[in-house]
Amino acid sequence: MAETNSAQAVRETLEAQIAELRDEMASLGKSIKARASDVADDAEDAFNDMRSKANGAMKEAGRKARVVSEAVGEHPGTAAAVLPSAGLMGIMIGFAAGYLIASSKR
Repeated sequence: MAETNSAQAVRETLEAQIAELRDEMASLGKSIKARASDVADDAEDAFNDMRSKANGAMKEAGRKARVVSEAVGEHPGTAAAVLPSAGLMGIMIGFAAGYLIASSKR
């Protein structure tokens, strides 16, 4: 009978520990879900912020492109000298950006 009581005590202890582990797992699951939700909200906010900034930059680039096209129309000779230089600068900036991006991925 002593063995039965001892086995019963061990079983009750194990069942209590299992129940406690289940509660802890449920709590951890809720915590992870909450953190994932926070991260998703932060990512969405960052995306919306970047999209807003990109839209503003696109509008500003459009305005500046109109100013440049007007200047080219008024001074075609100067534009013929400046545009190739600007194109070369753009290519160099592109290569530099590509190098920096490739370097940061290593």
